[in-house]
Parts: sequence; C-alpha cells; structure tokens
Amino acid sequence: MSKLAWDQVGERRYETGVDQGVLYLPDETGDYADGFAWNGLTSVTESPSGAESNKQYADNQVYLNLVSAEEFGGTIEAFTYPDEFMECDGSASPVPGVTVGQQDRKVFGLSYRTKVGNDLQGQNFGYKIHLVWSALAAPSEKQFSTINDSPEATALSWEFSTTPVAIEGYPNLRSTASFTADSTKVDADALAALEDILYGTSGTDPRLPQPGEVLDIFAAGSTTVATPAQPAYNSTTKTITIPTTTGVDYLVDGEVVPAGALVITEDTIVVARPKAGYVFPDVIDSDWFFDF
Repeated sequence: MSKLAWDQVGERRYETGVDQGVLYLPDETGDYADGFAWNGLTSVTESPSGAESNKQYADNQVYLNLVSAEEFGGTIEAFTYPDEFMECDGSASPVPGVTVGQQDRKVFGLSYRTKVGNDLQGQNFGYKIHLVWSALAAPSEKQFSTINDSPEATALSWEFSTTPVAIEGYPNLRSTASFTADSTKVDADALAALEDILYGTSGTDPRLPQPGEVLDIFAAGSTTVATPAQPAYNSTTKTITIPTTTGVDYLVDGEVVPAGALVITEDTIVVARPKAGYVFPDVIDSDWFFDF
C-alpha cells in the first residue's frame, strides 16, 4: 500500500453547470413514454431528507440506533418550461391560450446533465446524467416586477417531492426515485445506449426507462444493434402478426404483447422498443399504424 497523496495532477475534480433537461410524462400504465426538452433550465437543487438517527435505550445505555427512511426531493429553477409541464404545475388549458389553475397535479419524470471537470481538461472532462422518477411539484410563488433600467428575466421555481419506485430485477436494492451515471466511470457504449433512450433518435421517441431497465443497460456492458421487423397485417381478418425479433419488445397501448396473432377491434398502433442491452439503428421505423 502506497502513501496517500493529495491534489495530484488530473485528480482535482469538480462538478458544475446544468443542461439538457428533459421532462417525461407517464402514460396510463406508468411508463414515461413521452419526453420533452426543457429549455431555460437554470438549476436543479437536490434535497434528500430523512435518514435520521433514532436511538433506542435499554439497560441504561444505547441498545440500538435505528435510521428513518430516506426521502428525495428538490427544487427546479428555470426561465421557462415545456407546455406539457402545465398539468404538473396544477394548470389546465381547456381552450388554447387559456389557463385554469388549482387543478390536479400530475407526476413527472426528469433527466438533466451536470458537467464534471478537472485541472487538465477543465469542464470537458466528463458529465453526469441525473434521473428522477415519480416527482410531484408543489405550488410555488411567482413574482412579476416592473421593467426598469436593470431588467431581468422572471425566474421560476418549483419544489418537488418524489415517491420511490421499485427496482425490478434487483431484490437487494431498495426502491428509489433518483439515479446518476458518471461518464468518466461507466461503459461508454452503455451510456450512449441510455442517452439514445432518454433523448430519442431519428427512429425512436425519447422516454425515461424504469430503474431496473437502466441498471440492466450498464450491467450488460456494451450494447448490440437490433433492427425491429415490421408486423404483418391481414385487413380481412383484422389480425396483426407480431414478429419475433431478438432484442425487441413490441407494445400496444404501453403493454408488451407476445409474438403471434393479435386480433384488433379498433385502430391500433404497434410500437417497437429495444430491450436492455440493445439499441436501434439511428434511422429506422419503430411504430406502425393499423387501420381497423
């Protein structure tokens, strides 16, 4: 074992900035299937709470020390927000251009990126991708001020809390609402596969995968390219034939459907999604509309 040394060249790391914010909304099945770019994001403050010590006494001494459950929340600050965030902020738009407040608030998912720097490469050393699931925004104050000789854009802020979700496939891990991937430490191909899912490609829509799927991507290491085959359709019998394609799941209404015959009773959209450890080519059809 060598002697400890401090502040070696290349080891003076720091974290700064925030960018590439994405808002994700869940569908009726709970999957975050829709992603929207969040422009004007200025800061995200992570505020974990709980994990407090609760000492239990017996025989005139500390018998054991219990720790309360840990919770995750934070604050989002931005100059603007996606229109789709309105329903997460307790607003509804029954008529285009008209907003009604004090409505039910919808949960949302969030991803954002922070930069990792060091003394050699500056801010270009790497980055971290942060994921948040099942967030709920609280009512927030908005201040509008007169324009003066030092005008400033109105800063918006939302506090949010979260509900942990299960990490399927990892029974030894507790439910979570947050995840971080460090580009300087994880497999580059796996990180690229995650980014393709989070930000979308020319052939796939952006979405927020569940925690278990995210861990599967990195556990699998490098990824394999899978090309989804188009389902066949018999318009006479109203039957879609779902193909068997390695590395591909086919979904209808957000639910994975097995390979084989699928009789439809209404207009149906079949969506292909890569399984963990697989990615689609940059240019590929991944959804098909079938007219009943």
